Amino acid sequence: GKRFEIACYRNKIINYRQGTETDLSEVLQTDRVFTNVSKGQFANKSDLQKAFQTKDEESICKIILLEGQVQISDLEREAQYENMSREIATMICTKCVNPTSC
Repeated sequence: GKRFEIACYRNKIINYRQGTETDLSEVLQTDRVFTNVSKGQFANKSDLQKAFQTKDEESICKIILLEGQVQISDLEREAQYENMSREIATMICTKCVNPTSC
């Protein structure tokens, strides 16, 4: 199927999904649906109708926010990986026992 994108504030997505943020204007940069946000290409209304059974872009934005995948940049992915590696190393260090001290 076709891919649809919305422009939103990444730090607000989790808040919206958890219900702590309910104001769409605080989460979305615009209430339009795109086929490519970075190129500014808006989604065709007939494609939206086929995919979501509605042309109401606000309703579609809500669906995408709740069910869609969040795209992360390479830098964000690398930072998450480093944080996870540190957490794992810390857990291993706290669980290790020096056999000579037993």
